[in-house]
Amino acid sequence: MGNTEATLLVELLTEELPPRSLKELAGVFGWNLYAELKRDNFIADDGAASIFATPRRIAVSISNVREVAPDSEVVVKGPPVKAGLDASGNPSKALLGFARKRGVAVDQLIRVSDGKQEMFAHRDLAKGGRLDTDLELKVEEALRRLPVPKMMRWGSGDAQFVRPVHGLVMLHGTRRVPGTVLGVKSGNSTRGHRFMGESHISITNADAYVATLLEQGMVVADFSRRKSEIDRQLLAQARHHGAGLGEYQPLLDEVTALVEHPNVYVGGFDPAFLDIPQECLILTMRQNQKYFPLFDAGGRLLPKFLIVSNMKIADPSHIIGGNQRVVRPRLEDARFFYNQDRKVRLEARVPLLEKVIYHNKLGNQLQRVERIQLLAGKIARALKCDAGLAERAAWLAKADLLTGMVGEFPELQGTMGRYYAAHDEEPAAVANAIEAHYLPRFAGDKLPEGPIACAVALADKLDAIAGLFSIGQQPTGDKDPFGLRRAALGVVRILVENRLHLSLTELAKAAFEPFKSKAPVELIQFVYDRFTGYLKEQGFSTLQVDAVLSKGPVNLGVVPQQLDAVKAFQALPEAESLAAANKRIVNILKQAEAKGESFANAEPGELKEPAERALHEAVRSTSEKAKILYEKGDYTGYLMSFSVLKAPVDTFFEKVMVMVEDDKLRHGRLALLRDLREAMNRVADLSRLAT
Repeated sequence: MGNTEATLLVELLTEELPPRSLKELAGVFGWNLYAELKRDNFIADDGAASIFATPRRIAVSISNVREVAPDSEVVVKGPPVKAGLDASGNPSKALLGFARKRGVAVDQLIRVSDGKQEMFAHRDLAKGGRLDTDLELKVEEALRRLPVPKMMRWGSGDAQFVRPVHGLVMLHGTRRVPGTVLGVKSGNSTRGHRFMGESHISITNADAYVATLLEQGMVVADFSRRKSEIDRQLLAQARHHGAGLGEYQPLLDEVTALVEHPNVYVGGFDPAFLDIPQECLILTMRQNQKYFPLFDAGGRLLPKFLIVSNMKIADPSHIIGGNQRVVRPRLEDARFFYNQDRKVRLEARVPLLEKVIYHNKLGNQLQRVERIQLLAGKIARALKCDAGLAERAAWLAKADLLTGMVGEFPELQGTMGRYYAAHDEEPAAVANAIEAHYLPRFAGDKLPEGPIACAVALADKLDAIAGLFSIGQQPTGDKDPFGLRRAALGVVRILVENRLHLSLTELAKAAFEPFKSKAPVELIQFVYDRFTGYLKEQGFSTLQVDAVLSKGPVNLGVVPQQLDAVKAFQALPEAESLAAANKRIVNILKQAEAKGESFANAEPGELKEPAERALHEAVRSTSEKAKILYEKGDYTGYLMSFSVLKAPVDTFFEKVMVMVEDDKLRHGRLALLRDLREAMNRVADLSRLAT
């Protein structure tokens, strides 16, 4: 056998694979196999992998794979030198035994160090593996490590995989690599498209895999290429009909995993169905049928949709007609649920929430609604908006959970509540708040608009966090089954991005009132942790965030402006010196307190040195001006105003000793530093900016 380098192709032919996990399955398999081969030196330095995935196959092509891996040097460690030699320097039994085991004389051993001690070792050459011998084992190992939660068995064998396996290609260049994987022997034969391609296709060369599958099998093997082609056709059809596709990207991967040779056709439905809320129709088409709805320029649903078919034919009328017949009963179901649901007012459904368990330790959904209603009213009063409307929205917020439409499509909870509330002639603010109280549902999602919607959304999220914290259900590690981190980030975003003037401390206290077993400080810290990450994502540094949050601001809505002020302050030439001076002041005051110095109520009093009198006057005059700016919310102006203190602060530390023997003078100087620190650090702890 020579040691030629060639492209290696491994393809597993199966029954239809789960579309939502196809891309991941193929990717993990391909890169697992690549890593296995690379580890044992089968792949040359310039070897690269290409991953392929269709509904009935996962495959990987790896360039520059060796037929025989090169021999490699191995160092086998033996006993430590201390144990290998006796007092006279002669080999011990342990060393002689190691040499005998390795089949060499003692003088052929080397000495190596592991960083802690020196030891004897044997340097040897390990024979490189052979592809014909090793490949089937490496393919099996790559498959074994796939993230498959549930395996299937088929036939009478013991093989298990996510779907039954019917074919295996293992080709090195033009040569078939022998082996058996999952009970299937390797070959060079695969299958084309079920209807448009040849049923048996011989792959004569691994490099010709993609072209052969397309020409003879009518199969586009590359997932990304297939996805791009679907996207191109969707956009072209949408433009042709003067329409848009809305948020269509999330469906693309799943549809790509359903077809081997995509073609896009246009279908339609009875415009009378447009009387149903369009969210219902969109969800029906996208989720159940995998269609792409079309929209007009205003975002309104059109009675048209795009079908991604697995067939390319001259006359697609049968395909289009069949899909139109299939979608109609789905739309009829939506219309039935919508009409039936509107026969019962939302408020009549609320008492029935008593039969729906929220959590076995936190009661039913009606009890939760009562808590949210009370909390939403308190928040609304703090926001100086109509508490009655906020409480009404909170009372009705969960009622749509008992509707037929939400039972069929849980994703529409809140959305259907808005429609049904509008039908019941509830105030618009109430209807909007019912939908918006779930917002934001995910990272980057829109926020509730208006104080009433914000009040109900905050109440919903804070009640969830407080309640679950009270029974010890805090998130741990990467586990967050109740989505509390998402809820806390939602609280942060609502407060900050809507600039709501609310106290996090008061919110936490109010949320915990129904629960007696936990302190609100835990909720505050949990929200602060999310807030820290949120602020860093906005571009603020760790030092800046720490400097502001260390002051424990309760009004999160103003923190971004305070951070902008800190950032502007840091750009000043005086900033570094003043931050260092603040750090020095912190240390002096801490040391004084540790020694029992009593200066909490002391006044600067009679100061003797010109430098300390100058600093005292500068602090007094500057802080008076800064206080006005702070109260106006001009945090940047507030911090900037203290730049004039650099010179008097520097002179003070050069000329004045704080810890003198005279008690009165020492306490006066400590009080001066205390006043300076309090004046400068209302927005942020500037000492934390010192590096």
